[in-house]
Amino acid sequence: MRNIVWLRHELRLTDNPALYYAAQGEHEVLPVFIWPGKTSSPGGASRWWLHRSLLSFSAKLQEMGARLLVMTGDASKMLPDLAVQYEAETVFWSRAYDPEGCVLDEAVERALRGQGTTCRIFAGANHLLNPADVWNKSGEPFKVFTPFYKRAASVSVDRPVPAPGKITTPAGRMDGVTIESLQLEPEIDWAGGLRDAWEPGESAAKARLDVFIGDGLKAYEGERDFPGQDGTSKLSPHLHFGEISPRTIYHAVREQSESSRDKALFRESEVYIRQLYWREFAHHLLHHFPHMTEKPMYPEYEKFPWRKDGAQLRAWQGGRTGYPIVDAGMRELWTTGWMHNRVRMIVGSFLVKDLLLSWRHGAEWFADTLVDADAANNTLGWQWVGGCGPDAAPYFRVFNPVLQSKRFDPDGIYIKRWVPELASLQGNALHAPWTASSAELEVAGITLGKEYPQPVVEHAGARERALMAYATMKSARSRK
Repeated sequence: MRNIVWLRHELRLTDNPALYYAAQGEHEVLPVFIWPGKTSSPGGASRWWLHRSLLSFSAKLQEMGARLLVMTGDASKMLPDLAVQYEAETVFWSRAYDPEGCVLDEAVERALRGQGTTCRIFAGANHLLNPADVWNKSGEPFKVFTPFYKRAASVSVDRPVPAPGKITTPAGRMDGVTIESLQLEPEIDWAGGLRDAWEPGESAAKARLDVFIGDGLKAYEGERDFPGQDGTSKLSPHLHFGEISPRTIYHAVREQSESSRDKALFRESEVYIRQLYWREFAHHLLHHFPHMTEKPMYPEYEKFPWRKDGAQLRAWQGGRTGYPIVDAGMRELWTTGWMHNRVRMIVGSFLVKDLLLSWRHGAEWFADTLVDADAANNTLGWQWVGGCGPDAAPYFRVFNPVLQSKRFDPDGIYIKRWVPELASLQGNALHAPWTASSAELEVAGITLGKEYPQPVVEHAGARERALMAYATMKSARSRK
C-alpha cells in the first residue's frame, strides 16, 4: 500500500505527524512538495531560504533512502492525479490556517474525497494549539493578547512526535522537477549577506535551539531588547519554514528550565514561551480575520490621512533617514534578511508615525526582505505599531528614535555595526548626529548630507502631526 504526504511548511522529519503516521506499517510513502508557481508570491528573501530549505530536507530524506518529489502547479489538481498514478490509499497533510491555505485545503480535500481517496489531515502541526479552537467566554475570537495567552496557556501542549524510523518511497522514475528549476534564488546574486548570516534546514534549526537553551535562555529577559547583544533565539525563520516545530521548542525550553531547578531560569523560560504564544495569537487573528493583511482591524482607520512621499519611503527602505537606530535596522534587514524585534518596533513607529506613511508599505517591504516573513506575524506587528489593529500600541505612543537608541543601544554597538560611517562619533552625537559639533563631525570625517544624511523629518514636529491625525481616528472610533 502507498501513502502520499503533501508538504508545505513542514520541511522537517521530527514532529511531522503527517510524515510520521504515513510511514507506519509497511506502507510506501511518497513525500511531495508542490510549488504553485506564479500564483504564489513570497518575497525574495523567503524564496532564497525556501530553495535551501528544500535542498536540506531532500538530502535528509535521501539519507533515509527516500526521495522528495517536487512538482509545480495547482495542488488541488495535481494531488488527485498523483494519487491515481501511484495508487495511493491515503493522502496525509497538515492543515493550514492562513486564508489562502484554508481555501487550498478545502479544494484539495474535496477533489480527493470526490474520487474516493482517503484524506488524513493533522490540525495544529505547526502550532502549539489549533488556531481555530481558542475562543473567549462569549464564543468569539480573541482580540487582545493577555486574555488569549491565559486561555491558550491553560491548554496542554502535545509532545512532538519522533522522526519516522524508516521511509520507503516507491521504486522507479518519478515525474517531478528539480529544486533548481523552481528558480527561487535571485538571478542577480544579492544574497551574500543572507548566506553569511543563516544556514537553512532542520539540522541548523536544532543546533540553534541547542545553543539558545544551553546559553542564551538564561539571559533572555535581560538581553532580548538590546540589538547589540546576541540575546534572541533567532529561530523565527526556521519556524516559518517548518524546519522545527513550536512544540519541539516549547518542550525543550520547559525541560531545560525544569531540570535545572533554577527559579531564575524558569522565569526566563516563561518570558520566552510567552513570545511563542504571541506567534499563536497572530495566527489565531489571521485565521479569524483574514482581511487583516489588506485592511486595518478597525474600519475607521481605512480613512486615516496617510501621506504619500516616495522619497521618504525610499530613504526609510534604504536606511538613509538620518536617524542612526532606524538606519541600522533597515541596513541589517537588507543585508541579513532579519531585524531585531525591538528595532522592528522602532523602524515601524518611525514609518507610520514620524513619516505618516501607511503601515501597508512597511508590511510589503518586510514581506519582501525578511527571511521570517510570516504573513500572520508581519500583519499583526504592523497593525500593532500602526495603532489600527488588535491589541495595538495606543495611537499616542510614538517612539522617540533617539531615546530608544540611547536606552537599548547605549554604547552604540548596534549602530556602529550597521552604520559604520558613524563609528567615530561618541555619546549623544552617535545617536543624534545633527546635534554634534562641527569639531566632532570633522574628527569623524562626516559632513551631514554627504557621508551621512540630515534627518528626513524633525521628530518633535512629526510627533505632533501624528497625534493630530490619530486623534481624528480616536474621535471616529468613540462615536461608534
